[in-house]
Amino acid sequence: MAHFSRKCYSTVKQQLESIAGYNPLILSEMDTVFMGSYAAGNIISGKLGDTFNPTTVLAIGLFGSGACLFMINVSLWFDFLALSLTLGNFFIIAVYFLFGFFQSTGGPVGTAVMGNWFCDKKSIENRGLIFGLWTCHQYCGDVTAAICTAIVLGAGFHYTWALLIPAVANVLWGFLTMGLVADPADVGIVTPEVRIRQEKLAAKAAEGEAVVDEGPAAITYGQALQIPMVAQYAFAFGFFKLTNYVLFFWLPYFLGKHFDPVTANLIASLYSVGMMPGGIIVGVVSDLFGGRRASVIGTFMAALFFFLFIFSRKSEELTAIPLLIMLAIMGILVGGPNNIITSAVAADLASHPSVRGSKKSLGTVTGLINGCGSITASIGLLAVGPLQDAFGWSSVWLFLMGCTFTGTALMGPKIKEELFPVDAGYEEVDMAV
Repeated sequence: MAHFSRKCYSTVKQQLESIAGYNPLILSEMDTVFMGSYAAGNIISGKLGDTFNPTTVLAIGLFGSGACLFMINVSLWFDFLALSLTLGNFFIIAVYFLFGFFQSTGGPVGTAVMGNWFCDKKSIENRGLIFGLWTCHQYCGDVTAAICTAIVLGAGFHYTWALLIPAVANVLWGFLTMGLVADPADVGIVTPEVRIRQEKLAAKAAEGEAVVDEGPAAITYGQALQIPMVAQYAFAFGFFKLTNYVLFFWLPYFLGKHFDPVTANLIASLYSVGMMPGGIIVGVVSDLFGGRRASVIGTFMAALFFFLFIFSRKSEELTAIPLLIMLAIMGILVGGPNNIITSAVAADLASHPSVRGSKKSLGTVTGLINGCGSITASIGLLAVGPLQDAFGWSSVWLFLMGCTFTGTALMGPKIKEELFPVDAGYEEVDMAV
């Protein structure tokens, strides 16, 4: 549902330029301020989800997202831009800045809830598959937004309906979310994580210490960064996330230059459709190879580099059918690594022996990786509008090739470690990362 509301803005970006009157620079700045507040929000939301009731944090995010989209609609209905250029630009950027904070609750907090429910040995062995399947939900939201906009525009309704429908849906879903169970321990189910905590408390009691089981304490940011590979994944993920969000925010706009708005949104939706199996494929393959996820991610990124090179040469000439095929494949190649780093990889990292059982860590670790990645993406998104305006879309694809190469290069040491391990092998899935 969060992605339904997040994607809807990009599906009407062309209308915001041609009808509402916003120029490409303002649209680019909207992407940047969103990613900036989304980045900071991820780091904060992950900690909040580990400290307070996760379902409450998720519900607040949905309520706030719906409210922000409604306020954007108000500015469009009353044409704030015509009243004052400064007012119109400032208002929509300010609201989108707040929108980023509310949107940030979904990823880290949702991943933490999944970690609470899937922490037994069998689930850990199949973590890639489980989280790969789960991450499909976000692309269902993306596709729903694209289809919703296509229906709204195709039926002749005003484009603002494509923003209003997700706003209402988010608010309604927020009420439903408040009634969900975030942790099986809350309903008396003893999971392996709870058992580990109880064993640690029993050991302290045996030593004469007075202990009270008040549940696991939330991990600090410093402790999260001390977990091996957290900082490295966070840095590399930034370049992968930038590639994803350039396509996420700008594909409908780019395609709208060559096709009618309905066709452009339907073609763009194939990218999101492709992202669904991407996470599942990376998850399953990395599970089969003992959790060696960095090597699988590197392979996908190498293939993406090739497709971006083709786009840099032929994107202005491709017809609808080749575009459909290429975007679906690119969705798989981008979605796989992005999905798995912020879900299965984060869960692997949060299972490190130094924090397992005694600390709530998954929300904080996921928030750090996603948040730090979003900082890189927010800075990089600033370049898209000016690049395509000055040098055309081929320069944007070349820019994304550079991002893909840089992110993969940053993972080089980890890939080498997985392919040529110093020790005998990987005996525990928990230690694969």
